[in-house]
This record gives sequence, structure tokens and C-alpha cells, in this order.
Amino acid sequence: MSAFTVVVPDSVLLSRVCGTNDNNLRLIENHLNCSVYAYGNELSIDCDSEKTCEKFKFILDRILDEMSETETQITDYDIVQSVLNINDSDANYSKECITIPGGLKKIVPRTLGQYELLKAMKTHDIVFAYGPAGSGKTYLCVAKALAYILNHSMKNLILTRPVVEAGENLGFLPGDYMEKLNPYLRPLYDSINDLIPKETVRKLTESGVIEIAPLAYMRGRTLNNSVLILDEAQNTTREQMKMFLTRMGENSKIFITGDPTQIDLGRNQKSGLLHALTVLENVPEIAKVELKADDVVRNPLVKKIIQAYEDEKES
Repeated sequence: MSAFTVVVPDSVLLSRVCGTNDNNLRLIENHLNCSVYAYGNELSIDCDSEKTCEKFKFILDRILDEMSETETQITDYDIVQSVLNINDSDANYSKECITIPGGLKKIVPRTLGQYELLKAMKTHDIVFAYGPAGSGKTYLCVAKALAYILNHSMKNLILTRPVVEAGENLGFLPGDYMEKLNPYLRPLYDSINDLIPKETVRKLTESGVIEIAPLAYMRGRTLNNSVLILDEAQNTTREQMKMFLTRMGENSKIFITGDPTQIDLGRNQKSGLLHALTVLENVPEIAKVELKADDVVRNPLVKKIIQAYEDEKES
């Protein structure tokens, strides 16, 4: 048995990794089934295998990345738990990450569901990612799409949403049609701006490489060498979903995200997302990844709210 050591950049981070009364270290120890020791600015384990050492390093790298970037209302204990939720039974789990050329950060899965989504996007040309708000569906799909664009695997990124208001009306917003749409499409812009520098966003948008448009603008187009993302897909009709899926051209990928619990369609309209998940169930080339409350990576209170609504629905 030999020791393996990881150096922590500063004492503040080391304290956060250890947690109150070393509670975080106990989580890591239970996960790896070996003792973790803190010496100065180093954390060490007594490894019985090279695989355990690799897991230890991966876990600490992930925890340190999360603690450096995550908003303060998410507790350090929750960060450690989230990292440990990754499925460590897969020998390649540590390789599932997204590196965007010239990007602001490396994207790694925070939960098992996110890990499965990253694997699906790598191996399938059409991927449905559905689940609750805050589970990272749109963010991960945008990150993967930007990686394709900036490493020149694809030429264009088209992001779209159906124009369905959640209890509000676009007609009451000031400005012309596109100005009315900008606030509605803001979440897509937010994801892009968080992943690549604003100057890169401006250049890609002005050159038409990145295009953000309402779903109605997709009709009649065939999109080759492109990544297409349909967000809020639960608010598409059956006809709109079919229309979008058939826009796919040569060497293209389609990522579709939605939350089946937040459908804003009229009473007599059925969700195109739910219909597609059923109709396309037996098409092996199409991946369907369901994210759940455990995959929510926003403020931990969001996860509890979602779980409470799920429990109420089942009762």
C-alpha cells in the first residue's frame, strides 16, 4: 500500500474541502473506502490500487473546480455530494467532459444524469434531454454545440424555442417582434455568454455562425453541417416537433431539451415532446436521457421544491 497526494492551492480551499469537523472528508473516505489525511496544504490517501488513486485525483479536481466557480448559496457539503454522485463504475467516467476551444471553462458532469447525457451526445446524432429545471439540460447541450463549432466539426449552431408564453403575453412587451423575443430567448444567450468570451459571441453571432430564432423560422430549411438545439420542447405541438426534426441535413446533430412538467400549451393541444418520446421510442439511433430531481445543480432548495411537487403528484 502506498500514499498518493494532491496539493490544494490555498488554505481556504483546503478548509472548504475538508468541511466542518472534516465532514466532507468523511464523505470522500466512505466513497473510496480508504482514509484521507490532511497535512499542511496537501490531502493524501493510502492507495491499494492505481484506480483508487485516479478516482481520488479526479474527485478532488472536480471539487476544487466546483468550489472555485459555484455560486455561494450552494454549500460545500452539497458540492462534495454532487461530485460523488458520478457513476464511478464506468472506467471512462472521468473522460466525459466538454472542452470548448477558447472557452472560459471545462465542462464536467456534476451528476449521474448529466454524465449519461454527455455520453449520449457523443454517440448519437439526435438526443432528447428532458427533466426538471436546473438539471443542466440546456447548458450542457449548448456547451457541446459550441465545442463542435469552435473545433470546426460543424459550421453553424442554431438555437430555437417555440413562442409560448407562460402566463404572460409578448404583445405587452415594448419594441418590434425581435425585440419582444430577446427577453424570451435570454436563457440561451446566458448559457452562451457563460461559456465563451463576449467578443467571441459577438463575432459568431454577427457572422451568422450562431443563430438564435423562434421555432417558426425553421420551416422550409434544410440544415447541413449544423448543430440544432430546440429548447423548451415541451411547448411544441406534434406538427412543430415533426417539422423541427426533419430540418436535419447531412453531418448534423440535433439536441432537444424540455421539462414535461411545465407544459404551457392550451388544453386541447398535446405536447410534441411527449408525443416524440413515444413515437420514436424504438429508434436506436435516437438517445433519450431523462434527468431527475437528483440532477438539479442550482441552489439545493430548488431540488427540494421539485421533489415536493413530485411527491404531491404521486400522492
